[in-house]
Amino acid sequence: MLTLYIDADACPVKDEIYRVAKRYNFPVVVTANAEMRVPTSPNVTMVVRTGFGVVDDWIAGQVGPGDIVVTADVPLAARCVAAGAVVLDTKGYPLTDMNVGEALATRNLFEELRQGGTVTGGPAPMTPKDRSRFLSKLDELINAVRRAFPPPA
Repeated sequence: MLTLYIDADACPVKDEIYRVAKRYNFPVVVTANAEMRVPTSPNVTMVVRTGFGVVDDWIAGQVGPGDIVVTADVPLAARCVAAGAVVLDTKGYPLTDMNVGEALATRNLFEELRQGGTVTGGPAPMTPKDRSRFLSKLDELINAVRRAFPPPA
């Protein structure tokens, strides 16, 4: 069954995801290291896994073709893309087999620069433009997945 997975611990667009998924009656699995409030809906499931990297391992083990994953975690995104899932980062940029390697290399470079003290700080904060891009791209991806994997008649 086609499912939208949210790597939810630091996801700033959960409410937007819930709204879009509800509109399309698309199942959502919210994954986190601890319980969090999720909408009361038969289409929304909360999965809690504790321990470093355990949530990422669980998501990567579940996803496959036709699933959508929303995450800002580039290594997790690479694993999900390799499994055939569609990945969208929290600012609305899709990660695909064509660009996830570059994103992973960039992430690793900045990690090394941060550890060396050359670069400090993290990603830029979310803007209204980022939210708009995210909503538009999520809508587009859900429609593309539904076309590619129509429900059995």
